[in-house]
Amino acid sequence: MKANQARYPVALMCRLLKVSQSGFYAWVDRPRSARAREDIALTALIHGIHRRSKGAYGAPSIHAELSDDHGIHIGRKRVARLMRAAGLYGATPQRFIRTTVTDPMAERAVDLVDRQFAADGPDRLWVADITYIPTWSGFLYLAVVLDVWSRRIVGWAMETHLRTELCTANWL
Repeated sequence: MKANQARYPVALMCRLLKVSQSGFYAWVDRPRSARAREDIALTALIHGIHRRSKGAYGAPSIHAELSDDHGIHIGRKRVARLMRAAGLYGATPQRFIRTTVTDPMAERAVDLVDRQFAADGPDRLWVADITYIPTWSGFLYLAVVLDVWSRRIVGWAMETHLRTELCTANWL
């Protein structure tokens, strides 16, 4: 921001910050340091690498590519600082969430359909599935019954738990 674009008078700001006005104007007119110019060039290069990785690379990967492919040897923390200032972040893998705990003593359900997911007409073959929906306040579990012939949902139930009551709910 140039000195003449300030919202408050320069004299007032300098007095409050205990800085001389001449020092302020010298700072405004001073050319960028060599380090600042290098940071600008590095940030442009980091943007290009980040874009080529489709936003997946974080500071360690970009640091490795700068040193291996471009021959630029700088610190990883400097790369991280420049990425943070530019608003660039690497993709973080989603944490695996286990939603079902099987009972080892329970009998496995019999496959009554025998993996033949085709029907000759409506209401001849229904299949069911359970899935979870992550929300801000936890998981919602959804059980759905589907008519194979029409691929329409025949019934569904939703609960905040994954107990037997969800699957044995009154469907229709």
